[in-house]
Amino acid sequence: MKLFTHLYDTAMRWARHRNATWYLGGLSFAESSFFPVPPDIMLAPMSMARPDRAMRYATLTTVASVLGGLLGYGIGYFAFEAIAPWIQEAGYWERYERAKDWFDEWGFWAMLIAGFSPIPYKVFTIAAGSLSMSLLPFTAASLVGRGARFFLVATMLAWGGPKMEASIRPYVERIGWVVVIAGVIAYLIYG
Repeated sequence: MKLFTHLYDTAMRWARHRNATWYLGGLSFAESSFFPVPPDIMLAPMSMARPDRAMRYATLTTVASVLGGLLGYGIGYFAFEAIAPWIQEAGYWERYERAKDWFDEWGFWAMLIAGFSPIPYKVFTIAAGSLSMSLLPFTAASLVGRGARFFLVATMLAWGGPKMEASIRPYVERIGWVVVIAGVIAYLIYG
């Protein structure tokens, strides 16, 4: 059974779907405040499938992600007490505490790094709101961090385009299992 090849083919099929842009926008918004799946999962294959639209996709992903980040900020600002038990149950409490420490030490830069890195951005958006970070620096750091990440992904995959898509497919199973093993190792070390 080729698990990752099937998932890859499905993702590429979805990337060409007529409503893919709407799905990308919705996923980007949701991921920034409460949903666990990063938008790169759709942005990457969409940029490979339609390199001529990659920058449009990166712009949409960035804007929707920052708007979702503002929702996360609002959740942290107005409803942190209500969601704190959920954060603990979901296993994000330690990450939330780490995010608070980073804000205390680096402020704007912590938000910028969180926006670019694979660190769960939603943890930082909620933490920024719960700590009442100034909204303008929060938004600016989010735009720069998220934009840098999504434009980098879109540019790299658009550059490869359909040729990259065809050359990646034979190795998808290996790549998928390496990512899973690396994730498990990272969880055991840092989790």
